[in-house]
Amino acid sequence: MKNIKVLGTGCANCKSTVKLIEEVAENKRAEILLEKVEQIQDIAGYGIMTTPGVVIDGRVVHAGGVPSREKVESWFLRDSD
Repeated sequence: MKNIKVLGTGCANCKSTVKLIEEVAENKRAEILLEKVEQIQDIAGYGIMTTPGVVIDGRVVHAGGVPSREKVESWFLRDSD
């Protein structure tokens, strides 16, 4: 199971990122624990200066703007079955 955090204050891009991750995870039948981090001090703790940011299993994998579907899909290719 992947622990995924979407970092952002709740803007439209942040909501779109959450929805995209949920859709891709469902399509890939991947188990995820998805958390939204909206507190500025918590976001800054990851070194993110532009949102949305995405953290997977403690590692920042994206910052700034909605990631492409292809990029999100690549995060799930790393899973072993």
